Amino acid sequence: MSVEAITITLVIITFLIYTAIGWWSRVRDTSSFYIAGQNVPTVANGAAIAADWMSAASFISMAGLVAFLGYDGTIYLMGWTGGYVLLALLLAPYLRKFGKFTVPDFIGDRFYSSSARAVAAIATIFISLTYISGQMRGVGIVFSRYLQVDIIVGVLIGMAIVGFFALLGGMKGVTWTQAVQYFVVIIAFLIPAFAISAQLTGNPIPQVSFITSDIVERLSHIQIDLGMTEYMAPFTDLSMINVFMMTLALMAGTAGLPHVIVRFYTVKSVRAARWSAVWAIIFIGLLYLTAPAVGAFAKYNLIDTIADQPLEEVQNIDWVNKWETTGLLEFNDHDGDGVINYTSGEANEVSIDGDIIVLSTPEVANLAPFVIALVAAGGLAAALSTASGLLITMTSAVSHDIYYRIFNKTASEAQRLRVGRITLFMALLVAAYVGINPPGFAGEVVALAFGLGAASLFPVILLGIFDKRMNKEGAIAGILTGLLFTLIMIGSILSESIFGTDGPLLDSFFGINAQGVGVVGMMLNFIVSFIVSRLTAEPPKEIQELIENVRAPEIDEDVSEKD
Repeated sequence: MSVEAITITLVIITFLIYTAIGWWSRVRDTSSFYIAGQNVPTVANGAAIAADWMSAASFISMAGLVAFLGYDGTIYLMGWTGGYVLLALLLAPYLRKFGKFTVPDFIGDRFYSSSARAVAAIATIFISLTYISGQMRGVGIVFSRYLQVDIIVGVLIGMAIVGFFALLGGMKGVTWTQAVQYFVVIIAFLIPAFAISAQLTGNPIPQVSFITSDIVERLSHIQIDLGMTEYMAPFTDLSMINVFMMTLALMAGTAGLPHVIVRFYTVKSVRAARWSAVWAIIFIGLLYLTAPAVGAFAKYNLIDTIADQPLEEVQNIDWVNKWETTGLLEFNDHDGDGVINYTSGEANEVSIDGDIIVLSTPEVANLAPFVIALVAAGGLAAALSTASGLLITMTSAVSHDIYYRIFNKTASEAQRLRVGRITLFMALLVAAYVGINPPGFAGEVVALAFGLGAASLFPVILLGIFDKRMNKEGAIAGILTGLLFTLIMIGSILSESIFGTDGPLLDSFFGINAQGVGVVGMMLNFIVSFIVSRLTAEPPKEIQELIENVRAPEIDEDVSEKD
């Protein structure tokens, strides 16, 4: 069987499993639709959190970012893992003890304001839409390569599949699907990593061979010989200020991502939420400790295959020919010498989309067709698992936080579910559009979502838990300031790719790029929230007592939804 046939077979099998889980988990009440009935076991929830977290950006794009950026690419490793620890220690247990459906639920009740709830819901929608565009792009890339269809068609296929089990099973179906998808993702990532490590270094353990072998040193020498920068030299692609700001934006943004936070509402108790975090860190660590090695191995194999080789011979290689048809790998023989010049700057004759690095690596390394197909199935699982969680998050923001909690507090279960499913369908259409027209490749787009999370929700959640004097006026002013500033800056810096302007309206914000500018928005949010809350009336006494109770070290009590 061909690689494509094996891939399609494996994808169909995994999708049938996901669909069966969605049907088995179908829901008829809002508690199951939004928070899985708060009855998910800790290990399963940890796996679901890991799958939700290990999106297309982690599986498909992160190793590619490390491959192309070298040392500077480690900001994604540091930011995303460090941010998850921040979330698990500082926010998740307290939010679970508060016992609500969503992040806007917490903000609306903590700040005793429908306006605060609405502003938080709007921020949730912006963050989720930005994040999901990267996932849908990942889906489109996988389908375009292995089904040999246009990326647009690939995105639409993925939209139909994720929509089915999200509409049917809600958060309950999504959670159990993601628990299964985690194991598909991690197996698909580790098997080729072990195989390529053994092939290049003789040691099958990639983390060990990455440290003990001379592969990185050889890669650095090859890049220098080709006119590129040294692989492990710092601050070659990103300035020092951007390395710092992007890392901080990824960390704080992680702690402000609504679709990750809501995972801690799906378990029975605060204690279960803590243990879910522990399991998730273990599961996530398996991929994140492997990604740097995969990035280096992939870059080494890629350069070895195409650099300084005759163009005609390279284009006759099967995997090169098939990736060229997607438009994500291109060659342009500028000097007409028939030899591929792979370097940096204007002399470069190779255009490689960063999102194909992980997906193409097994083919470049001539691994078995089944391994190639497994990686494709893993990439789809990673993208679809996160996309489904984001869809539920956007749906809950509109149907629960805005429709039910603000406009129609007497809505029945059936009405709320109906609005939720209609909203989910509309969100699917928007997600498909931004997936077809993203402002960058998956990792870059997802980084923008983290900047929005850091600038809008993280400061208000943190202050809402640890500052009793924080009031509704401060929360609303802070969210609006951070969100609007960051949206304006991102739109201005990326205006060429987003709006089609003739060049960016701004090159940067005092040297800070679009992925890091969320930190400035976050600092503005903190400052505005603090000042406004001190200049206006303090929160009611019962709210202050509620926060004291949430912060109390009471870890065994189950907290139920109180409406």
